Amino acid sequence: MNRIRGWPITLTEGPVGLRPLRLRDAAALRETRTRNAEWLRPWEPTYPEMPLHTSGLSPYVAMLQAIRREARHGVSMPWAITYDGVFAGQLTISAIVWGSARSGQVGYWIDRACAGRGATPTAVALAVDHAFFTVGLHRIEASIRPENQASRRVVEKLGFREEGLRKRQLHIDGAWRDHISYALTTEDVPGGLLARWRRRRGQVAGSDSAAGGSS
Repeated sequence: MNRIRGWPITLTEGPVGLRPLRLRDAAALRETRTRNAEWLRPWEPTYPEMPLHTSGLSPYVAMLQAIRREARHGVSMPWAITYDGVFAGQLTISAIVWGSARSGQVGYWIDRACAGRGATPTAVALAVDHAFFTVGLHRIEASIRPENQASRRVVEKLGFREEGLRKRQLHIDGAWRDHISYALTTEDVPGGLLARWRRRRGQVAGSDSAAGGSS
């Protein structure tokens, strides 16, 4: 067993929080994913252990047990996203490779009720900074369907670099789908990704205020 340095940990920025997923999150996970089934279906990998709709808790408990086991073995960091303390989604840095690579893959989903509040890019920035500057990873990748404009905006706002198209990379919504690969390395964010995101949000807020004052 190879535990990750700095895991488990809870991270916060304003109303947005990341905390390790717990077995007792199964009910909230089921409710949120069922309520958001149509919102998530076009972008979710097709695998039975994490269904978008089921009346029972057992598949969610099994999924949580599996990803918590991966965390104990040093290959995953699975967080619940919270907003004002309420369960709002999931963010996982998975497929962690050590040795000379020191890389991982970030994936996330958010309750539609929380979309548009900056929660997802804030959560990604929190997770990436922790992965880089505490855990010791060097590279974080994100693979996103070309059609998923909302998810692509998240990584583009944060300055992830687009690195090309991966043909038929994952089975999504009933078929093998192409994905665009995005990535960041520690050299890209020497001052931290969260600090970059705070500056961007401040600039946008300033622009909005100026636009409002001139109208």
